[in-house]
Amino acid sequence: MARTISYGEAIAEALAQEMARDESVIVVGGADAPGLARRFPGRALDTRSCGAALAGAAIGAATRGQRPVAELPSTGFDEIFGQAAEFRYTAGGRARLPVVIRTTYGAAAQQCLYPVFTHLPGLKVVVPSSPFEAKGLLSQAIRDDDPVVFCEHQALHDTVGEVPAEGYTIPFGEANTVRAGGDVTIVAIGRMVATALAAADELAASGTEAEVIDPRTTSPLDTGTILTSVGRTGRLVVVDEASPRCNLATDISALVAKEAFGSLRAPIEMVTPPHTPVPFSDALADLYVPDAQKVLNAAKAVVGYRR
Repeated sequence: MARTISYGEAIAEALAQEMARDESVIVVGGADAPGLARRFPGRALDTRSCGAALAGAAIGAATRGQRPVAELPSTGFDEIFGQAAEFRYTAGGRARLPVVIRTTYGAAAQQCLYPVFTHLPGLKVVVPSSPFEAKGLLSQAIRDDDPVVFCEHQALHDTVGEVPAEGYTIPFGEANTVRAGGDVTIVAIGRMVATALAAADELAASGTEAEVIDPRTTSPLDTGTILTSVGRTGRLVVVDEASPRCNLATDISALVAKEAFGSLRAPIEMVTPPHTPVPFSDALADLYVPDAQKVLNAAKAVVGYRR
């Protein structure tokens, strides 16, 4: 049975259900820990003081048979990059490291680091776009035997949507075609999925049908769904909230240019923030983040392109 709950509530529910299902699941750090500690004594620790220590403790616990979920501030990267990402490889595939690192991103957090995590072999990277995706993907992350970085947009935590009360998982590496269409493919990451859908509705009003794809995970990336869609539409717009150099928009654009160049009827368009630090001014921050109008303009450009 599905109910309407928020993105943040979906994450909290996934944590509680996975802790009830599996006694090896523990939570370290973060706002969810105090409430979980009352339900699961000794398995939820509020340790939000030092990201490096928190990441190291979680990784160590994973090597000893636990399934830790750690909510990190914007530190602890050395432990993630130098230890978690390489652990299974350096052990010759004979060891598991079932650790989940929860981290936030977005303009309010002054960073979008999911492209950085995606760059590292050995990490799985999840970027949920809705409460339904957040719960199912977090449950899958907790059950996974590899290190998973779970990227939560700060602005999504109060958004609501229908979420089943029972536990469920969403497989990694399987994109979601949120909206079908035959004129242009729009691939959007995380919070930008809603932005892309708003632009797609505007396009439909003028007779252009956009197909909107939510990759859900950036590593592994469902390249098949993206390439199949572009093979039908011949046009691609990628919407990414991360800064434009070496982000997911450039990665996906390069993939399509290499693997589906013959299918393209127009140059690929990327909708991203400018290559500048995130502004402190709220007014400038609103201009910084891609909006539906920018996506709409990009889609119209590729649909209207003539050689």
